This record gives sequence, C-alpha cells and structure tokens, in this order.
Amino acid sequence: MADALRALGVDIADDVTDWVVTPAPLRGPADIDCGLAGTVMRFVPPLAALADGEVRFDGDPRARERPLSPLLDALCRLGVGVDHGGRGGLPLMIHGRGSVAGGTVDIDASASSQFVSALLLSGARYQAGVTVRHTADATGGPLPSRPHVAMTIAMLRERGVAAEELGPGAWRVAPSMIAARDVRVEPDLSNAAPFVAAALVTNGRVAVPAWPLRTHQPGDRLRKLLTAAGGSVALGSEGVSVSGSGAVHGIDVDLRDAGELVPILTALAALADGPSRLRGIAHLRGHESDRLAVLAGEINSLGGDVRETPDGLAIRPRPLSAGTLHSHGDHRIAQAGAVLGLAVPGLLVRDVAATDKTLPDFVGRWTRMLAGRAPG
Repeated sequence: MADALRALGVDIADDVTDWVVTPAPLRGPADIDCGLAGTVMRFVPPLAALADGEVRFDGDPRARERPLSPLLDALCRLGVGVDHGGRGGLPLMIHGRGSVAGGTVDIDASASSQFVSALLLSGARYQAGVTVRHTADATGGPLPSRPHVAMTIAMLRERGVAAEELGPGAWRVAPSMIAARDVRVEPDLSNAAPFVAAALVTNGRVAVPAWPLRTHQPGDRLRKLLTAAGGSVALGSEGVSVSGSGAVHGIDVDLRDAGELVPILTALAALADGPSRLRGIAHLRGHESDRLAVLAGEINSLGGDVRETPDGLAIRPRPLSAGTLHSHGDHRIAQAGAVLGLAVPGLLVRDVAATDKTLPDFVGRWTRMLAGRAPG
C-alpha cells in the first residue's frame, strides 16, 4: 500500500515504528503492483481516479481472479475512465483526470465490503462527494464484514469528514477537507487469532497486550467465539487473556461479519469434541485463495471431515494424521496450519512464509510464544 501511494506522488517516511505521510498532488503515469493485496487492488483505484494521468494496476496470478467488476462499474458510473478489457479485474488502467464528478452509485458489494469502503475513503475529494447504496440489501442480500464499513465511517468522521450511514445498506460522504492528525493505529486483532486459539488447543494460557477495550474490528468477536469453544477469556486495561479448559467445543455460528477468522476457527473445529457449522461465508471463495475449498481439501487430506456448504463449512472432528498442509500462498491458511500443528505431531505447513503478508516473522513470534516468551 505504501509503495502504491508513493507511485502516485505521496511522500511516506517509514522509520519502522512510525509512518509520516505527507500529501502531494496525485500524478500519473504510474504502475502499481497489487501483489495479492485486496486492499491495494480495491482501495487505490478510486484514489487513482484523482491523479492527473494514467495509472496501471496488476498483481499476482491469483489477484487477477479476484472480483473487482462491481467497483470498476461503479467508478465508471461516477465518471471515471476505466479500461479493463472486459475482464472485470486485473490488469486494468485508470485514466485519471485530476478530479471525479462523484454522485450516487448503486453497487452489489456482496463479494466484499471493501467495495463500499474504497468509494467512501476517496469520496470526500470527489466534486459531489459520494452516496453508495448496496443494492443487494434491498432484496435481503448480505453485505459481508459490515463492521469494516462502520470503522471506515468512524475514521472519516475523526478526520473532519461529513460521513454518515443513511440507513441499512446506504452511506454518504460529503465533499470535505480531510484533517491532518496523528494516529495511533490499533493492533490487528485478526492477527491475534492463531495465538489466542493456541491456548485452547494446548490447554494453556496466552495473553495479548494492548487489546482495545472498544473497537469496531470484527476480530473482537474472538472473545465470545473462544468462550463458546470452551476457553476462558478476560479483558482488562492491560489486554486480553485466554486460557484453555482442557476441551475444545464445536460451535454453530454466522461469521458473515468476521470472515477473516474462519481459517483459525475451522482449525479449532477440526480438533473439537463435537461438530461445528460456520455460516454466511460464501464470499471467502474470492479471497487470496478459495478459502472454503482449500480448508476442506487440506484438512481432509490429513484425515479430517470438512464439507463445503452453499454458504460455509460443516466440520466433523476426526483424528488427524501427520502430513503436509499447503498454504496456497494464503496467510490465513498458513496460520490455521500452525494451529493444527499444535495437536498433530509431524504436520508440515508448506509456504508458511505467506504469513509475512500481514504478520512479518510469524514463525519467530510463534516459536517464542511456545517457549513461553513474549511473541514481540
């Protein structure tokens, strides 16, 4: 993301612990490598439309398979020049003209709430702002990861932007100046998932400092989910503490709002004392991997019983045997493999380096946790 913004002319200084972002006129021509990052391929094109010049986007082979057409079609209706050769995804070209008319746009965001957040984040600089309406909501269709949209609205307001939810499935951002300010970024709670899940698998205790007392992050659902799965969870000013009870219980839960937790919860469910059902997560088929198919295939290859359903997974615990779990280049799958490895001696997680995408030095942190030291 930092490299993408730098390519557009933004100055970003990184001294490891702090980032200083200095705005500058957005410019093209520019080439942006999205890698496998959904945030880059979805959040940056609406911003690139404000650049003066052409901006080209491409990414890894799997990134070319990820859905983008709802966002690209919405940008076209807002007056942005977009060329994707009819593919509805990468590679693509944004023809930046220095400004965007903006206005009201309907979009089917049932594949990703990032389509909505992407338009809202840049919409404050569009001439007429932007009103985004999720069309599927009118007919009962689901918007996945809805808390992420609420977080987007809250963060825009903190920066002086007139942003509001107009009702279920509709949001408005008025043309606004975006205030400069210093921000302390919350820890990513979804990255804590494998560590706190380890407490249940090992009947141990794991403490995570700096867990926010109040947050919009869907990862905060871990506290209730792990409690339902048999853990003991305590939250205080110092952070959160999770302890195992000697058993992992099956759960039946809708995870539409917290899909990033599914791989770790699937790993726990495969080790539980009863069946589990994870619902509302059909959209995970369009992530870094087809997470539903990969989780089912990889766990079943170890002797498990995971079945895909139209909107999720059904898991019946069975004894697992040693083998190789392939991450398919997906950081969440690799993390799930690490959790399974706590209970399956001899399990090899192939391409665990995929975890570097969101949690550098995952292996080092994991090793330090198992040795009883702070992961860092």
